[in-house]
Amino acid sequence: MFDRPNPMDDFNGILATHGLLAVSVVLFLKRMGVPVPALPFLLLAGAQGAQDGVFALMALGSATLASVLADTAWFFGGRRYGRSMLALMCRISISPGTCIRQSELTFARRGTLTVLLAKFIPGVAGLAPPLAGALGMRPGSFTLLNLAGTALWTGSGIALGLVFHQQVSQVLRWIEQMGRAAVPFVVAAFALYIAWLLVRRVLVARTAGKVPRIDRELLSEMIARGDTVVLVDVRGAGSPPETRIPGAMHASPGSEAFEALSALPSGAQLVTYCDCPDDVSAARAALQLSKRGLPVLVLAGGFGGWVAAGLPVEAA
Repeated sequence: MFDRPNPMDDFNGILATHGLLAVSVVLFLKRMGVPVPALPFLLLAGAQGAQDGVFALMALGSATLASVLADTAWFFGGRRYGRSMLALMCRISISPGTCIRQSELTFARRGTLTVLLAKFIPGVAGLAPPLAGALGMRPGSFTLLNLAGTALWTGSGIALGLVFHQQVSQVLRWIEQMGRAAVPFVVAAFALYIAWLLVRRVLVARTAGKVPRIDRELLSEMIARGDTVVLVDVRGAGSPPETRIPGAMHASPGSEAFEALSALPSGAQLVTYCDCPDDVSAARAALQLSKRGLPVLVLAGGFGGWVAAGLPVEAA
């Protein structure tokens, strides 16, 4: 009888032989939006680098290059397709739709510096490249800032592995000692990570779903017959988007225009809209307005659904 190979021995062998490739592939997938944890691989690369300084430098270079390639693809996607790429990134990464709003706020406060710091800001890292492209950032400026920020981010993870290489090695030895019994723990840890992302997404969507919706056809009819409808465009934290639903006012939460909505005459029906998954940004704005006693609805499907239905838009 031949003994079956230990799966964990194969795993460790792959890391030892193809460590650079493994780190590069994981970092590329991570930056493309696939929900895989990148930090453990950077820590492993750092721990290996404690014994081989050349490996640490090569890991830094390959991880940075892989991340930059993925970010560049998202950047040019944002330049080509605009803000629709933001919603796509949120759906791929199983992130709550609020990441669009958070990224816009960060860009409004820090400008192009956001690209440099994005990977250290939860909820902003994935959205920064397509948002920079959609906002018309110059490719050269994006490339330089993103390259510097990526090198700093990957270098930080590898540096942690260097500093705590003994602890990382101890974990690997523990996994080796467990043998096949460690496989379920590794699988369970990854499953819990994905489950946590999904649960967070569901909770955000459930909160957003508490606000009543209005479909675009009914809203179009109300506007056509002259009903008192105030359209509130909550997209963008700084400047308004280039196009909007005719007559809409740009009033993102926290702005003076948004606070002024409380002074609207009675009888006016407010309708908020955004362009993120599950209408999350519009729903959160609507919740704030409803707490002030204002009648407010959320446009189902947001601006994207309005445009897809062939309904009119105008320049902001």
